[in-house]
Amino acid sequence: MQFREVIGQEHIKQRLVESFNQGRVPHAQLFSGIEGNGKMALALAYAQYINCQNRGENDACGLCPSCVKYAKLEHPDLHFVFPVVKKGSSSAVSDYYIKEWRQYLLQSPYISINGWVNQLNAENKQPQIYADESTSIVNKLSKRAYEAEYKVMIIYSPERMNITCSNKLLKLIEEPSPKTLILMVSDTPEDIITTILSRCQNVAIPPIKATAIAKALSDYKALDEKSATRIGRMASGSYLRAQEMLVQDEDEQFNFEQFRSLMRLAFQKNVLGLKEWSDIMAKGGRERQKQFFIYAQHVIRESFMANFRTEELNYTSPIEEEFVSKFAPFANENTVTGMLTQMEDAQFHIERNVNAKMVFFDVALKFTQLVVKKG
Repeated sequence: MQFREVIGQEHIKQRLVESFNQGRVPHAQLFSGIEGNGKMALALAYAQYINCQNRGENDACGLCPSCVKYAKLEHPDLHFVFPVVKKGSSSAVSDYYIKEWRQYLLQSPYISINGWVNQLNAENKQPQIYADESTSIVNKLSKRAYEAEYKVMIIYSPERMNITCSNKLLKLIEEPSPKTLILMVSDTPEDIITTILSRCQNVAIPPIKATAIAKALSDYKALDEKSATRIGRMASGSYLRAQEMLVQDEDEQFNFEQFRSLMRLAFQKNVLGLKEWSDIMAKGGRERQKQFFIYAQHVIRESFMANFRTEELNYTSPIEEEFVSKFAPFANENTVTGMLTQMEDAQFHIERNVNAKMVFFDVALKFTQLVVKKG
């Protein structure tokens, strides 16, 4: 990955290049920000740049042997750590899934934990970085580099790192061997344990500018200017979100239909129907359940903003527009806070493995009290 392939983020690119050229390369850095803002793309481009054998002033050459191996994610001095799932009682480390990881990352560096879970076919299992991983990391980073100037370890979603693994890595992060670079990539840095967080230099990656997303959609997806501009604005700084909006995937269609069903049944105060709806929702995996509550919060917010009738504040997709226009009067200042609170609480409980049927039915019943028309 070269910097020129990273969408937007010109200020961050310049900062990374300048820090290297000035000899200031912190050994442990945390690339943090919203999902889909290019954190992983920047980490890959940065790693490729510092190990390029013929680097330019602002970018890697893309042609030297090092760049060719980086493009395939197969450089012997580039290592990855990412959440995985255990199969039975066996140990689980990233190397067991490196083929699937490379395939996933090569499709697009604008990734999400949910996308990786789908790639793993993890179903109800929550991927983690287990304690076994610490031994693998120490072994890799304690050896000298094979070919490159720097050994690079990219750790995706360090917030999912087992506490035992985290504790074993503290000394390595604090005092790594020379020419070692550890890059952590996180959507939720607030969930990383403090002892790890305090040992990393935070590189806060902002949302991608809407104009940069629109240009990328025009250049790479041959989208017309009007559509590209609209999606760029609706993507809220995430190129991953923009990609998802181009192809209405099954999960989003499912979430939209189920949210619409919830609202219809809540308005009707159809308790039996809400119970059946809860049973359907409880059958999905934990990640899918969590994504529903995240999606529901999005629709509720957009319905509330629709009351202001301002085009610049419209972030709905085509399939959502009609529903949002009808639901907007019920998403008023008196009800929207309660709706969002219920969805946020439900998401929290799902993440902590509370019984899904209870969580969904509780939300459903509370929504029958919240959907009061603006008067």
